[in-house]
Amino acid sequence: MKNRPSLPLQGVTVLELGHTVMGPTCGMILADLGAEVYKVEKTGNGDDTRSLKGFGSGFFTCFNRNKQSISLDLKHEKGRDLFLRLVEHADVLIENFGPGAMNRLGLDYESCRARNESIIYCSLKGFMPGPYENRPALDEVVQMMGGLAYMTGPSGRPLRAGASVTDIVGGSFGAIGILAALIKRRETGVGQFVKASLFESVAFLVSQHIGVAAVSGEAPPPMPERGRAWSVYDLFTTADGEQLFIGVTSDKHFSRLCTTFGYDDWLVDDRLATNQGRIEARDWFLPELGKRLARLDKKKLMALAEEAGIPFAPVNRPVDLVTDEHLIKSGGLDDVRMPGGASALLPKLPLQLDNKPLALRRQPPRVGEGARELFERIGVSEIHLKTMVEEKIIQLAD
Repeated sequence: MKNRPSLPLQGVTVLELGHTVMGPTCGMILADLGAEVYKVEKTGNGDDTRSLKGFGSGFFTCFNRNKQSISLDLKHEKGRDLFLRLVEHADVLIENFGPGAMNRLGLDYESCRARNESIIYCSLKGFMPGPYENRPALDEVVQMMGGLAYMTGPSGRPLRAGASVTDIVGGSFGAIGILAALIKRRETGVGQFVKASLFESVAFLVSQHIGVAAVSGEAPPPMPERGRAWSVYDLFTTADGEQLFIGVTSDKHFSRLCTTFGYDDWLVDDRLATNQGRIEARDWFLPELGKRLARLDKKKLMALAEEAGIPFAPVNRPVDLVTDEHLIKSGGLDDVRMPGGASALLPKLPLQLDNKPLALRRQPPRVGEGARELFERIGVSEIHLKTMVEEKIIQLAD
């Protein structure tokens, strides 16, 4: 399927040596923006995420749309040589192998730059260069050591975030670095070595809490125990046993809440006239608000909150989003093919260009799907391809 001419990265060729979440996220962002991204996988069953079960079973489908696949044995000398030929024709290389892996393969930045000085080489690692750089890292590892888990759970019970936050953020920063390097290359003609990392991404995520400590002189407690800046910023249980979050963050919010919900007595209660007054009255005010709201079912409560123009949110599960009317009507979901052939609605990148979301152009590839065209483009003969397939150096799906 041809790239849309209007996509900003059309004509950019990317080799993605990415696995699990971080590398594939970086590659997917570029692919969604129009780049021709080739996911480089091992021969045989391809990337390990194709066969993961349980919590990892959706990884491949979620992070590998709009790509093609090259199945290549990089540990074989002929496979390595073929990959370096691809490097000569590529604009970008992405890798998130473990520390030292690319050096051992002979595919480090200097080796690739020797073949193509305009290559933009993006390494996605656990840590930036420093004392920790050779440590293996995982999303959960850096959430713990970076303070994110501490801030998420209550005291004594650090809790990782409920998604691969640092993998996705780290991969996104890698994509930002690549975009900056592509712009700079227009001026110089020379590529760059781009690095992004998990640990430093967590540090950036928690920088707001570091800032609080710097300003106040006190380290903030975990988020479940934080002090209240707003009088109403809580979960409430509805008459039908559901939960709804409501935030009242201004005096106007409170006035509209009272008017819309019929709480006229509170409009003339001087104790509740200001946000600070309502905070000081939380011991009696919040339980009373909870009792009043508990008389309403979820549907009615949401309708009134919408009418009042106050922030509110139902407590959804991720699977509830595939039937969310806003995501459906805003075009925020794509019908993506799963490994078994069935399809699933999955969220797009949270971006629009020219008031349009970025489209699904290619389904997640089969192992080796799309490689033949690229090999032919760089001058690999049909006979040579056949020989390498027979020697199990490459694998073709078409």
